[in-house]
Amino acid sequence: MANELKGTVNYTVNGNIAILEVDNPPVNPLSSGVRAGLTDCIAKANNDDSIKGIILTGAGRSFIAGADISEFGQKPDGPDLHTALKEIEFSKKPVLAAINGTALGGGLETALVCNYRMGTNKAIVGLPEVNLGLLPGAGGTQRLPRLIGPSQALKMMIAGTPISAKKALQQGVIDAISENSLIEDGIAFLQDKITLSEHPKVRDKNEKLLEARGADNILAEAKALAAKTRRGQFAPGQIISCVEAAINEDDFDIGMKKESEYFLECLVHPQREAMIHIFFGERAASKISDIPKETPLHQINSAGVVGSGTMGGGIAMNFANAGIPVLILDQDEKNLSRGMGVIEKNYQMMVDRGRMSQDQKDTVMQIITPTLSYEDLADVDIVVEAVYENLELKQEIFKSLDTAVNDQAILASNTSGLDIDAIASSTNRPNKVVGTHFFSPANVMRLLEVVRGSKSSDETMATVMALGKKMGKASVVSLNAPGFIGNRMLYGYTYQANMLLLEGALPNQIDSALESFGMSMGPFRMMDLVGLDLGWRARKLGGIETPLTNKISDALCEQDRFGQKNSKGFYNYSEGSRAPNPAPENESIYKEVSEKNNIQRREISDQEIIDRCIFALVNEGAKILEEGVSQRAGDMDIVYINGYGFPIWRGGPMFYANQFGLGKVVEKINEFAELDKNFWKPAPMLEKLASDSGLFGEAPAPEDRAKKLGFTTGNMGGV
Repeated sequence: MANELKGTVNYTVNGNIAILEVDNPPVNPLSSGVRAGLTDCIAKANNDDSIKGIILTGAGRSFIAGADISEFGQKPDGPDLHTALKEIEFSKKPVLAAINGTALGGGLETALVCNYRMGTNKAIVGLPEVNLGLLPGAGGTQRLPRLIGPSQALKMMIAGTPISAKKALQQGVIDAISENSLIEDGIAFLQDKITLSEHPKVRDKNEKLLEARGADNILAEAKALAAKTRRGQFAPGQIISCVEAAINEDDFDIGMKKESEYFLECLVHPQREAMIHIFFGERAASKISDIPKETPLHQINSAGVVGSGTMGGGIAMNFANAGIPVLILDQDEKNLSRGMGVIEKNYQMMVDRGRMSQDQKDTVMQIITPTLSYEDLADVDIVVEAVYENLELKQEIFKSLDTAVNDQAILASNTSGLDIDAIASSTNRPNKVVGTHFFSPANVMRLLEVVRGSKSSDETMATVMALGKKMGKASVVSLNAPGFIGNRMLYGYTYQANMLLLEGALPNQIDSALESFGMSMGPFRMMDLVGLDLGWRARKLGGIETPLTNKISDALCEQDRFGQKNSKGFYNYSEGSRAPNPAPENESIYKEVSEKNNIQRREISDQEIIDRCIFALVNEGAKILEEGVSQRAGDMDIVYINGYGFPIWRGGPMFYANQFGLGKVVEKINEFAELDKNFWKPAPMLEKLASDSGLFGEAPAPEDRAKKLGFTTGNMGGV
């Protein structure tokens, strides 16, 4: 094989069985060398009369992880994937896929062209292409429905979530599970099959498709599932169309042709580029640009959480789910008991929904231990403080932790905006203090903002980022600046939503416009969910004058409209339901507040709503990037998709701005400046990129970040 081809396939013989081992570390993608190797090795085995069967497996921990994304859209070197798979499918000798680890995307599609499939107990299989805005383009939409039925296949492809070997065996994706040596078991399996005159091909299995023909409910259910879980996404509809072709076309190759056509449509669709941007963006975000890869990590074998409320309980569940024993500390026994009850209830709900077995629940509950004493935290490797946002309270807790916990332990604060350096100053180990901003509910939301204090050590940062990965979080580093990344950007978004309400739009119009853009929840539905009275009560207690943008929400609170908690806020809510219903009785309040503040209400278009709210995010993001608070523009996209409901298929606010055109963004901002010149001032970086026809890329790495940011611990506070 040519040297420029990537990856290889090792060929060995055991008796009368040829063993083909895909060797393309680290995860064995189907790169050019692998495709060429498969083609050559299959031919070699078929031309050797002493060979009676073929085993295809992978080196390392992966069988085949899928297609090589870096080669998408390029002219292939050597045979293309369809050619390589055809050689396997029409092999004269039976082929067994021995799935030693992950078989995802093109990996599973490769296994589906084999005559038989066997996996280890730890093998996982799946077709996750939908997560990249694509569909399985190497026969997956045609073969999987033939093997396990179109209904199950559609669920698997639309979810894009891998399944275990046990589930794959139950559904019929694989034929057997190896309990010992995979290759030895594979050889024994093939020895029983080589005497057969014919070996099954998945392409010939039509029984399940014929049963589904005319059953409209199968496609209707898939469309409903896609609408619920993949709202606004293009690829799920294409997957459904592919399976519809599989059901209704008698000729397998016609279905394959349609799959190729639909795949090409996905490939050139803007959503594909946006979703692949996020795929690589998450991997980039996990790396801290100025911390060496070889930085030693502090081993996290046990943990503590201070606070047993909603956030503390959710954080404790993250540790337990990662297999890390965790102590939950609270000074109130009643609160502690209640918190443990909520954790147990959350796990039981997962059991009831089939997302966890009873044994798994018992295992995680056994490693969550409640305590009322700081002394019990003495030997843990990390403590996450998760009490409410009060700087003095957090400083007192960190003083206590500094005394009670061993000197090597990391102390982390779950804060949404308080000054990490001010918290660290209350300890004798500021190098081991870090911010860990989990998002609520912490056991569900993927985002974790890791806040880097001025004295946070490389080891501390690298360890917490590695811990986030172990917890399954999308972790993003932020400098210790007011609001960090997410909440700082959110301020402008909600400011514009509130101004639009004052200027004439209604809550349901604003929410509907932004939800049609793809946001998971509009700003006023979100405010009702959080509770309008929180800020109102704080302002009343502090004697603080109500800002212009909060005047309507405070006026609603004066009418005892607090949001979902009492079934009336910007919307009305039926008992036991979170579905928002219009509240026309509020409109007189909106008009009155607007008049009192000399604001002329007017008709506002949905497009103006979208542009003002989204470009407020973008403009603030440009400032964050210029200041070095965020390492990369892509990091902010990861924050907004995983923490704030931004649609993944738009790639995040910064990617969306790139696609929209930065010059056009600046034009819009200057247009909006006629309404509010104080708010709408294009960020210098945004203006420069626009004038240079540039795009948001990586942020600069200022040598003296704190000096560039121009803040001190004295002027930082909760946001």
